[in-house]
Amino acid sequence: MDDSKSKLKEMTLIDHITELRKRLLWSFVYIIIIFVICFYFAENLFAFLARPLVGLLDTENGQGFIYTALQEAFFTELRIAFFFALFFSFPLIAIQIWKFIAPGLYTKEKKAFLPFLIATPVLFFAGGSMVYYLIAPVAWKFFLSYQNMNSTGIPIRLEAKMGEYLNLMMRFIFAFGLAFQLPVVITLLAKANLVAYKTLKKSRKYAIVTAFLAAAFLTPPDPFSQISLALPIIFLYEISIYLAKIIEKNRND
Repeated sequence: MDDSKSKLKEMTLIDHITELRKRLLWSFVYIIIIFVICFYFAENLFAFLARPLVGLLDTENGQGFIYTALQEAFFTELRIAFFFALFFSFPLIAIQIWKFIAPGLYTKEKKAFLPFLIATPVLFFAGGSMVYYLIAPVAWKFFLSYQNMNSTGIPIRLEAKMGEYLNLMMRFIFAFGLAFQLPVVITLLAKANLVAYKTLKKSRKYAIVTAFLAAAFLTPPDPFSQISLALPIIFLYEISIYLAKIIEKNRND
């Protein structure tokens, strides 16, 4: 009897591993297919990412992007394709994650977990959009103010490298997308009863310091970029406190 139970458990474990392998394989296939498509349109995708800067450049006089290594343009387009492949495939990967964990959840647990799975890509997209439409144009305009084409001084003009610009833009998008996950993380912890509303409220001053430290680590070393990220993190922390309060209230009721 014990042997049969052990065998049943072993088969159940194997079934879980097989199912996990299947979901990982589908996720990998999604990434590869979307990567190929994105690589085909890599030039257009780079133009999209570069638009906040290109609109501020003196393109009529030949100012634009350059690459200084023979392979730089090629590898830049590879990284663009991989970045957008991960971004576009995330909803499909999230579906595979859901299909793997959903069978082991009760109906009540499914209803509680599903909104967080949906909110994760939505908030990441919101963070990336904030960078693209609000933060980047202001930041690039500030950095370009250091150009000096006055004939009485030393002529200084930006000649941006493709790879360096892509690194900077992706770092911005990743930093803001990651920061916008804060309400999801804290709300999940509150749901699991691992953090309390009063604790979050008392820790506000430490959260503010942490926000600026995280901004200093995730963004380029200039005050504007760091403040631009730290302030949204602080705002999202306040939202998280409010959500934790609601969760505790509903739990007590």
